[in-house]
Amino acid sequence: HTHPVHHAPCYTLLMLTIALYLLSLIIILSYTTFIFFLAQYKKDNSIIDIAYGIGFIVTAYLLIELFPGTLTVSPHTYILFFLIALWGTRLSTRIYLKNRNKGEDFRYATWRKAWNRKGNLYYLARSYLQIFILQGLIISIVLLPFTLSLSAQGAGTHTLLFGLVVWFIGFFFEATGDKQLDRFIKSKSTHKGTIMKTGLWKYTRHPNYFGESTMWFGLSFIALASGASYAVLLSPFLITYLLLYVSGIPMLEKKWEGNSEWEEYKQKTSAFIPLPPKK
Repeated sequence: HTHPVHHAPCYTLLMLTIALYLLSLIIILSYTTFIFFLAQYKKDNSIIDIAYGIGFIVTAYLLIELFPGTLTVSPHTYILFFLIALWGTRLSTRIYLKNRNKGEDFRYATWRKAWNRKGNLYYLARSYLQIFILQGLIISIVLLPFTLSLSAQGAGTHTLLFGLVVWFIGFFFEATGDKQLDRFIKSKSTHKGTIMKTGLWKYTRHPNYFGESTMWFGLSFIALASGASYAVLLSPFLITYLLLYVSGIPMLEKKWEGNSEWEEYKQKTSAFIPLPPKK
Protein backbone atom coordinates (compact mmCIF):
# COMPACT_ATOMS: atom_id res chain seq x y z
CA HIS A 1 0.00 0.00 0.00
CA THR A 2 1.68 3.23 -1.12
CA HIS A 3 1.21 6.62 0.44
CA PRO A 4 0.36 9.40 -2.08
CA VAL A 5 2.37 11.87 0.01
CA HIS A 6 5.64 10.26 -1.19
CA HIS A 7 4.82 11.27 -4.73
CA ALA A 8 3.78 14.83 -3.88
CA PRO A 9 7.25 16.50 -4.12
CA CYS A 10 7.92 14.92 -7.54
CA TYR A 11 4.46 15.93 -8.76
CA THR A 12 4.97 19.50 -7.49
CA LEU A 13 8.39 19.68 -9.18
CA LEU A 14 6.91 18.46 -12.47
CA MET A 15 4.10 21.02 -12.29
CA LEU A 16 6.62 23.80 -11.50
CA THR A 17 8.79 22.73 -14.46
CA ILE A 18 5.81 22.75 -16.85
CA ALA A 19 4.66 26.13 -15.47
CA LEU A 20 8.15 27.61 -15.98
CA TYR A 21 8.35 26.36 -19.57
CA LEU A 22 4.88 27.75 -20.38
CA LEU A 23 5.83 31.07 -18.78
CA SER A 24 9.02 31.22 -20.86
CA LEU A 25 6.94 30.47 -23.96
CA ILE A 26 4.48 33.31 -23.18
CA ILE A 27 7.37 35.75 -22.62
CA ILE A 28 9.28 34.82 -25.76
CA LEU A 29 6.23 34.72 -28.05
CA SER A 30 5.14 38.15 -26.75
CA TYR A 31 8.66 39.40 -27.46
CA THR A 32 8.82 37.96 -31.02
CA THR A 33 5.32 39.34 -31.73
CA PHE A 34 6.54 42.80 -30.70
CA ILE A 35 9.57 42.36 -33.02
CA PHE A 36 7.18 41.30 -35.83
CA PHE A 37 5.26 44.61 -35.59
CA LEU A 38 8.54 46.53 -35.40
CA ALA A 39 9.80 44.66 -38.50
CA GLN A 40 6.65 45.57 -40.47
CA TYR A 41 7.07 49.22 -39.48
CA LYS A 42 10.73 49.14 -40.61
CA LYS A 43 9.95 46.91 -43.64
CA ASP A 44 12.82 44.65 -42.56
CA ASN A 45 12.13 41.13 -41.27
CA SER A 46 15.85 40.47 -40.82
CA ILE A 47 15.85 42.48 -37.56
CA ILE A 48 14.79 39.16 -35.97
CA ASP A 49 18.48 38.15 -36.31
CA ILE A 50 19.51 41.09 -34.10
CA ALA A 51 16.62 40.43 -31.70
CA TYR A 52 17.47 36.70 -31.40
CA GLY A 53 20.26 36.93 -28.78
CA ILE A 54 18.45 39.67 -26.83
CA GLY A 55 15.34 37.45 -26.69
CA PHE A 56 17.20 34.90 -24.56
CA ILE A 57 18.38 37.58 -22.13
CA VAL A 58 14.92 39.20 -21.80
CA THR A 59 13.20 35.84 -21.22
CA ALA A 60 15.81 34.61 -18.71
CA TYR A 61 15.70 37.91 -16.78
CA LEU A 62 11.89 37.94 -16.57
CA LEU A 63 11.82 34.27 -15.49
CA ILE A 64 14.06 35.13 -12.52
CA GLU A 65 11.96 38.22 -11.71
CA LEU A 66 8.67 36.28 -11.88
CA PHE A 67 10.01 33.23 -10.02
CA PRO A 68 7.96 32.41 -6.87
CA GLY A 69 9.47 34.19 -3.85
CA THR A 70 8.94 31.12 -1.67
CA LEU A 71 11.66 29.26 -3.62
CA THR A 72 15.33 30.13 -3.96
CA VAL A 73 17.15 30.56 -7.27
CA SER A 74 20.29 28.38 -7.27
CA PRO A 75 23.79 29.81 -7.95
CA HIS A 76 23.87 27.57 -11.07
CA THR A 77 20.94 29.54 -12.52
CA TYR A 78 22.73 32.86 -11.97
CA ILE A 79 25.87 31.45 -13.66
CA LEU A 80 23.71 30.33 -16.60
CA PHE A 81 22.11 33.79 -16.80
CA PHE A 82 25.50 35.52 -16.82
CA LEU A 83 26.84 33.25 -19.61
CA ILE A 84 23.67 33.60 -21.70
CA ALA A 85 23.76 37.40 -21.27
CA LEU A 86 27.42 37.49 -22.36
CA TRP A 87 26.71 35.30 -25.41
CA GLY A 88 23.48 37.10 -26.39
CA THR A 89 24.93 40.61 -26.05
CA ARG A 90 27.99 39.77 -28.18
CA LEU A 91 25.89 38.04 -30.86
CA SER A 92 23.23 40.76 -31.17
CA THR A 93 25.82 43.57 -31.13
CA ARG A 94 27.86 41.89 -33.88
CA ILE A 95 24.83 41.29 -36.13
CA TYR A 96 23.62 44.88 -35.57
CA LEU A 97 27.03 46.37 -36.52
CA LYS A 98 27.37 44.01 -39.49
CA ASN A 99 23.87 44.73 -40.92
CA ARG A 100 23.61 48.43 -40.04
CA ASN A 101 22.35 50.57 -42.97
CA LYS A 102 22.41 47.56 -45.33
CA GLY A 103 18.65 47.02 -45.59
CA GLU A 104 16.88 43.67 -45.38
CA ASP A 105 19.05 40.54 -45.57
CA PHE A 106 18.79 38.77 -48.97
CA ARG A 107 17.16 35.62 -47.48
CA TYR A 108 14.29 37.59 -45.94
CA ALA A 109 13.99 39.84 -49.01
CA THR A 110 13.59 36.72 -51.22
CA TRP A 111 10.82 35.40 -48.94
CA ARG A 112 9.12 38.82 -48.89
CA LYS A 113 9.05 38.92 -52.69
CA ALA A 114 7.73 35.36 -53.05
CA TRP A 115 5.08 35.63 -50.31
CA ASN A 116 3.84 39.05 -51.47
CA ARG A 117 2.87 37.52 -54.81
CA LYS A 118 0.03 35.76 -52.97
CA GLY A 119 -1.21 38.98 -51.39
CA ASN A 120 -0.35 41.14 -48.40
CA LEU A 121 -2.43 39.12 -45.92
CA TYR A 122 -0.68 35.89 -46.95
CA TYR A 123 2.70 37.63 -46.64
CA LEU A 124 1.90 38.91 -43.11
CA ALA A 125 0.57 35.54 -41.89
CA ARG A 126 3.46 33.57 -43.39
CA SER A 127 6.08 36.02 -42.05
CA TYR A 128 4.58 36.02 -38.56
CA LEU A 129 4.36 32.22 -38.31
CA GLN A 130 7.47 31.12 -40.20
CA ILE A 131 9.92 33.80 -39.09
CA PHE A 132 8.76 35.17 -35.72
CA ILE A 133 6.64 32.50 -34.04
CA LEU A 134 8.89 29.66 -35.19
CA GLN A 135 11.94 31.55 -33.91
CA GLY A 136 10.18 32.03 -30.57
CA LEU A 137 9.41 28.29 -30.29
CA ILE A 138 13.04 27.46 -31.09
CA ILE A 139 14.29 29.93 -28.44
CA SER A 140 11.98 28.38 -25.82
CA ILE A 141 13.57 24.93 -26.41
CA VAL A 142 17.16 26.18 -26.71
CA LEU A 143 16.69 28.08 -23.42
CA LEU A 144 15.68 24.86 -21.56
CA PRO A 145 19.01 24.57 -19.63
CA PHE A 146 18.24 27.91 -17.98
CA THR A 147 14.45 27.41 -17.61
CA LEU A 148 14.72 23.93 -16.07
CA SER A 149 17.58 24.94 -13.75
CA LEU A 150 15.09 27.24 -11.99
CA SER A 151 13.10 24.29 -10.66
CA ALA A 152 16.22 22.24 -9.75
CA GLN A 153 17.76 22.22 -6.29
CA GLY A 154 20.99 20.26 -6.81
CA ALA A 155 24.56 21.50 -6.54
CA GLY A 156 27.01 19.31 -8.48
CA THR A 157 30.49 20.88 -8.64
CA HIS A 158 32.32 18.56 -11.07
CA THR A 159 29.67 18.79 -13.78
CA LEU A 160 29.54 22.57 -13.22
CA LEU A 161 33.29 22.96 -13.83
CA PHE A 162 33.14 20.66 -16.85
CA GLY A 163 30.20 22.68 -18.24
CA LEU A 164 32.10 25.96 -17.75
CA VAL A 165 35.17 24.62 -19.59
CA VAL A 166 33.01 23.36 -22.49
CA TRP A 167 31.16 26.71 -22.65
CA PHE A 168 34.40 28.74 -22.75
CA ILE A 169 35.79 26.52 -25.54
CA GLY A 170 32.58 27.17 -27.50
CA PHE A 171 32.65 30.91 -26.80
CA PHE A 172 36.30 31.08 -27.94
CA PHE A 173 35.46 29.34 -31.24
CA GLU A 174 32.38 31.48 -31.95
CA ALA A 175 33.86 34.86 -30.95
CA THR A 176 37.30 34.24 -32.50
CA GLY A 177 35.85 32.72 -35.69
CA ASP A 178 33.55 35.74 -36.14
CA LYS A 179 36.38 38.19 -35.45
CA GLN A 180 38.71 36.48 -37.95
CA LEU A 181 35.99 36.44 -40.61
CA ASP A 182 35.08 40.12 -40.08
CA ARG A 183 38.75 41.09 -40.35
CA PHE A 184 39.09 39.02 -43.55
CA ILE A 185 36.02 40.65 -45.15
CA LYS A 186 37.27 44.16 -44.29
CA SER A 187 40.73 43.56 -45.80
CA LYS A 188 39.61 41.37 -48.71
CA SER A 189 41.49 43.45 -51.29
CA THR A 190 44.83 42.43 -49.73
CA HIS A 191 44.00 38.70 -49.88
CA LYS A 192 44.32 36.23 -52.70
CA GLY A 193 40.96 34.56 -53.20
CA THR A 194 37.55 35.08 -51.68
CA ILE A 195 37.35 32.22 -49.14
CA MET A 196 38.50 32.51 -45.54
CA LYS A 197 41.00 29.66 -45.00
CA THR A 198 43.26 30.81 -42.17
CA GLY A 199 43.05 30.86 -38.36
CA LEU A 200 40.30 28.63 -37.00
CA TRP A 201 38.84 28.45 -40.52
CA LYS A 202 41.77 26.23 -41.51
CA TYR A 203 40.42 23.46 -39.26
CA THR A 204 36.66 23.83 -39.70
CA ARG A 205 34.54 25.52 -42.37
CA HIS A 206 32.26 26.87 -39.63
CA PRO A 207 34.17 27.58 -36.36
CA ASN A 208 31.39 29.96 -35.23
CA TYR A 209 28.71 27.27 -35.69
CA PHE A 210 30.87 24.69 -33.89
CA GLY A 211 31.31 27.22 -31.08
CA GLU A 212 27.56 27.90 -30.88
CA SER A 213 26.76 24.19 -30.55
CA THR A 214 29.56 23.61 -27.99
CA MET A 215 28.37 26.53 -25.83
CA TRP A 216 24.87 25.10 -25.50
CA PHE A 217 26.30 21.70 -24.57
CA GLY A 218 28.30 23.51 -21.87
CA LEU A 219 25.18 25.28 -20.59
CA SER A 220 23.33 21.93 -20.52
CA PHE A 221 26.07 20.37 -18.37
CA ILE A 222 25.82 23.31 -15.94
CA ALA A 223 22.03 22.80 -15.81
CA LEU A 224 22.53 19.07 -15.13
CA ALA A 225 24.87 20.04 -12.29
CA SER A 226 21.99 22.04 -10.78
CA GLY A 227 19.88 18.87 -10.73
CA ALA A 228 17.80 19.71 -13.82
CA SER A 229 16.35 16.83 -15.87
CA TYR A 230 18.01 15.36 -18.95
CA ALA A 231 15.40 17.24 -21.01
CA VAL A 232 17.93 20.11 -21.02
CA LEU A 233 19.88 18.15 -23.66
CA LEU A 234 17.10 18.90 -26.16
CA SER A 235 18.68 22.37 -26.35
CA PRO A 236 22.16 21.57 -27.75
CA PHE A 237 20.85 18.72 -29.91
CA LEU A 238 18.23 21.00 -31.49
CA ILE A 239 20.69 23.84 -32.15
CA THR A 240 23.27 21.40 -33.58
CA TYR A 241 20.65 19.79 -35.85
CA LEU A 242 19.53 23.21 -37.15
CA LEU A 243 23.11 24.31 -37.80
CA LEU A 244 24.09 21.09 -39.56
CA TYR A 245 20.98 20.32 -41.58
CA VAL A 246 18.55 23.26 -41.74
CA SER A 247 19.36 26.97 -41.50
CA GLY A 248 23.12 26.97 -40.87
CA ILE A 249 25.61 25.09 -43.04
CA PRO A 250 23.25 24.05 -45.93
CA MET A 251 21.95 27.60 -46.57
CA LEU A 252 25.39 29.19 -46.35
CA GLU A 253 27.26 26.61 -48.42
CA LYS A 254 24.66 26.59 -51.20
CA LYS A 255 25.77 30.15 -51.98
CA TRP A 256 29.30 28.96 -52.84
CA GLU A 257 28.42 25.86 -54.88
CA GLY A 258 30.40 25.67 -58.12
CA ASN A 259 33.11 28.10 -56.95
CA SER A 260 36.40 26.24 -57.65
CA GLU A 261 38.22 27.83 -54.69
CA TRP A 262 35.36 26.85 -52.40
CA GLU A 263 35.19 23.27 -53.73
CA GLU A 264 38.93 22.83 -53.07
CA TYR A 265 38.60 24.29 -49.55
CA LYS A 266 35.56 22.05 -48.92
CA GLN A 267 37.49 18.89 -49.82
CA LYS A 268 40.35 19.76 -47.46
CA THR A 269 38.44 21.16 -44.48
CA SER A 270 36.10 19.57 -41.94
CA ALA A 271 32.55 20.93 -42.12
CA PHE A 272 31.96 21.28 -38.39
CA ILE A 273 34.29 19.61 -35.85
CA PRO A 274 37.82 21.17 -35.97
CA LEU A 275 40.24 18.67 -37.54
CA PRO A 276 43.66 18.95 -39.26
CA PRO A 277 43.22 19.80 -42.96
CA LYS A 278 43.26 16.84 -45.36
CA LYS A 279 46.20 16.57 -47.77
